[in-house]
Amino acid sequence: MNNLLEIGKIVKTSGLKGRLKVLSYCESAEVLETLKGVFIGEDIEHVSSFNVRMINIKRGSFLLELEGVETLEAAGELTGRHVFVPSETLPDGEYYWKDIIGLDIVTEDGRKLGRITAILPTGSNDVYVCSSGEGEIFIPAFDDVVKKIDIEKGVMVVKLPEGL
Repeated sequence: MNNLLEIGKIVKTSGLKGRLKVLSYCESAEVLETLKGVFIGEDIEHVSSFNVRMINIKRGSFLLELEGVETLEAAGELTGRHVFVPSETLPDGEYYWKDIIGLDIVTEDGRKLGRITAILPTGSNDVYVCSSGEGEIFIPAFDDVVKKIDIEKGVMVVKLPEGL
């Protein structure tokens, strides 16, 4: 199922009736509010489908109750697994980490800085790790820094803050 996007990882059980605590990879809670179903698995190739009974959104995580997972033991078997949703269930016009990683970074004047190799979530904003043969540059994901993202061309245009 290559149209799945990972939205979190199950980190532990919560309570005695099969509730799961999920570390959220979503920047916006609205993505989670309308979930009717999820896929859970060790990786994207080996997933099982579950209907969502309840979702309770917390800061940086969410509690999830799934149909068919109603005991502490059943929930414990899912701990450490990844949570996926079909990409079409997510809002349009947003970029996901899978889209950003691998983009070439160039300055407004056309100078190539390198390629995005990782994204660091800092709480207030993401930081893009731009790697080149000369080392790494950490680029904050602010509107005044990131001027344009072109997924089709594989390019991010940036205006570097002073000091970078």
